[in-house]
Amino acid sequence: YPFHNMLNHVLSGIFSGNGVVTKCSEHTSWSSVYFHSICRAALEVNGFDPELIQLCTGMAETGKALVECPHIDKIFFTGSPDVGRHVMKGCAPHLKPVVLELGGKDAMVFCDDVKLKDVIPWAMRGCFQNCGQNCCGVERLFVYESIVQDFIKAMVDKVRNLRQGCPLTENFVDCGAMVMDQQCTLVQGLVDDAVAKGATVHCGGKRNTSNGGQFYEPTLLSGVTTEMRIWKEEVFGPIMCVITVPGDNDDTCVRMVNDCSFGLGSSVYSASTSRSLAIGSQFNTGMFTANDFGVNYLIQSLPFGGVKESGFGRFAGPEGLRGCCLERSIVVDRIPGVRTSIPGPIDYPMDTKQGMGFGKGLIKLFYGDGLWVKVKGIVDLIKYA
Repeated sequence: YPFHNMLNHVLSGIFSGNGVVTKCSEHTSWSSVYFHSICRAALEVNGFDPELIQLCTGMAETGKALVECPHIDKIFFTGSPDVGRHVMKGCAPHLKPVVLELGGKDAMVFCDDVKLKDVIPWAMRGCFQNCGQNCCGVERLFVYESIVQDFIKAMVDKVRNLRQGCPLTENFVDCGAMVMDQQCTLVQGLVDDAVAKGATVHCGGKRNTSNGGQFYEPTLLSGVTTEMRIWKEEVFGPIMCVITVPGDNDDTCVRMVNDCSFGLGSSVYSASTSRSLAIGSQFNTGMFTANDFGVNYLIQSLPFGGVKESGFGRFAGPEGLRGCCLERSIVVDRIPGVRTSIPGPIDYPMDTKQGMGFGKGLIKLFYGDGLWVKVKGIVDLIKYA
């Protein structure tokens, strides 16, 4: 992600004719310097000035300086909603446009007509890819009531057998560490709150101290309800939250999914594609996939972004490139020798009665409803010419 988050905006910026300044997270400074050198080398090898792109490392004050700099024309920010609000505040004095890609709490829905063996791999990938540290990762898994117990039973061994460790020293690792140690503390607080309010931990639910690092065990949590913090707050960790959809009711499912302040991505799995689309079309999210997951991120010709607390604006796709441009409306005469002129009746100074009559005739001709109205417009134009 440190590579993609940099490269995506560098590509969009320079392909649309801009110079790009990147301020990386203070937690990814080392890797960002390395990735930035690759980008500069690519520009130089292809005959372009490597100074087109710049990298700033540092803490919050570095980002603040860039956001408030009057020479920066537009801001693309990826981060939390709270920091996103500060970015907007910094842009406001200059009326500087900003694209915000903020948190996510993506929903994945399994309808009652799915085959569990087909959807279980998607649940595992959605919840545990990159140890759950994925902006469009699955944070809410809605499973229809008639299949939820079978689903949980099948998932316990799957989640419990995930191998955790450092991929630099071990050959077989499914989940690595958390990027920030404080994230482990945050995740633990969310799990503890859920358990205190009635949720069940089937496996995991605590730090993994056997590896000597900042690891959190892959966790399977069920019985998640609306009064729990984990229903509302972004987890950004290896937690599979199973939520039961009562009565296998599609309308109830839609209401439950939309009961969230975030709105990035979503997906619905059903034996019927039309049913998936009917349910997903009612989600208040920026992206939706039917019987698939995360492919929006893979297909770079699609715009990426969310709504509500997940931000606004889009990157990638034609929309993302256009967003890096200053759009202008330009009009020229297309027919050689033909130039636009001001008709005499409406040229200043003008006779009011004649000018109004001529103007009304133009309106009838251009916008009149039906042939007869247009003919009357032509008559008025002749009359008041």
